[in-house]
Amino acid sequence: MVLSGCRLSWNREYVNLLRLTATEALELMKRGEISSSEFTGAFLSQIDRHDDDVFAFLNVTGESAREEAAAIDASASGRPALAGLPTAIKDVLCTRGVTTTCASKMLENYNPIYTATCVQRMKDAGIVTLGKTNMDEFAMGSSTENSAYGPTRNPWDLERVPGGSSGGSAAAVAAGECVWALGSDTGGSIRQPAAFCGVVGLKPTYGSVSRYGLIAFASSFDQVGPITKNVRDAHLMLQFLVGKDPLDSTSVEYPVEIPPLEDRDLSGVRLGIVKELVGEGFDSGVMETFSKAVAMLEAAGAEIGEASLPHVEYALPAYYILAPAEASANLARFDGVRYGLRAGDTSGITEMYEETRRIGFGDEVKRRIMLGTHALSSGYYDAYYGQAQKVRTLMVQDFASALGQFDMLISPTAPTTAFRLGEKTGDPLTMYKSDICTIPVNLAGLPAISIPAGLSEGLPVGLQIIGKAFTAPTLLQTAYSAETAIGFGRVSPLIEGQD
Repeated sequence: MVLSGCRLSWNREYVNLLRLTATEALELMKRGEISSSEFTGAFLSQIDRHDDDVFAFLNVTGESAREEAAAIDASASGRPALAGLPTAIKDVLCTRGVTTTCASKMLENYNPIYTATCVQRMKDAGIVTLGKTNMDEFAMGSSTENSAYGPTRNPWDLERVPGGSSGGSAAAVAAGECVWALGSDTGGSIRQPAAFCGVVGLKPTYGSVSRYGLIAFASSFDQVGPITKNVRDAHLMLQFLVGKDPLDSTSVEYPVEIPPLEDRDLSGVRLGIVKELVGEGFDSGVMETFSKAVAMLEAAGAEIGEASLPHVEYALPAYYILAPAEASANLARFDGVRYGLRAGDTSGITEMYEETRRIGFGDEVKRRIMLGTHALSSGYYDAYYGQAQKVRTLMVQDFASALGQFDMLISPTAPTTAFRLGEKTGDPLTMYKSDICTIPVNLAGLPAISIPAGLSEGLPVGLQIIGKAFTAPTLLQTAYSAETAIGFGRVSPLIEGQD
């Protein structure tokens, strides 16, 4: 990938800039110690150097990013709150005038005439947009191998997946190709790739962030959130994402303020380890790293106990009925008539529909559309969709009971570390199990965050912390204290190797 007009000389100064968090960089730019152009240029140079291998980006908007950064540097008026922070955006979020593909051939030439509310709020706050990141097609997947344009690779090991579906966003942060990124989480698509890539991923409470401009997969599950280098940056970004949007009837005004994070330990915080989400079926290295992290949390004052979600064994099958059912309805609009791809050389409208969807959708998208259509069909609705909705209610009740006994629940974010490319593509059921720890949270609409817990055989392991609805301040404070207690502090070889 060559970025015309964006190549910069590579030296130690730029590596140091790549290590900065968003919060640190803001302070340096406010003091005039670095410019937005310098900071943006460092990331564009890193993209130019490494993204042919990582393939985190589907579209790099280098020229406009340099223009945005230069305008911020030249402005004589007050700086917006996030002025100059180079940001990557998952390609599921519409951006006016910038191709938005959802990593699908169906939308390969789609240029939206509007911008997603969450992106617009970030732009209004002064971010510099670096481009659109790769993903599983229509956000359907756990590895970013389902992209129609090729897989993203994990910056910790280029032979392994970055997770999915927000794998491009997580890999971009981990590879030092942006300071932070926007992702979306339907069944774990922010938290699981964050765990695989050794970064922080936050799924807010459902409804707290507008879905306007988010190309829908499963409307009652989808939620936009941040992927960042640390918890403090996730805390910063969230403040600009939450809030009622008149363009999204499911969004709500966030009911509480999000106060600053405090430097304090975990004294008095009751953390419940979900017993059904540890042990059997989990890699031994993941469990060893998780156990060490729990011991560090306990040493920092946390009160650790055992929590239970009795119906969690049904979460995965319930999700893979409900989410595909919603997908089958949401993706009906891609028919070759209204917008997007249209197949040529067809003899009639029915053949045009069929051929458009045959060549426009990948195998996983087709699989989920068929699953969802079957679950909603006459004679099967009550047996499948109706039963799955009952399981969803049971999950809500299970979480309410467990969170009545503990302040937060914890588990590994994923049962394994990042697996090798191609390892699970031939076995969809095994691939689906990658989200066993994250899907229950989406069924209940709760907030959850993944932070790095340590390494297992050189690969990152994530610690998931789950809170009650609309308790992001408490969740983030707990995660911040946990992050401090664990003290991970590692970066991927693509950054570390340049020192």
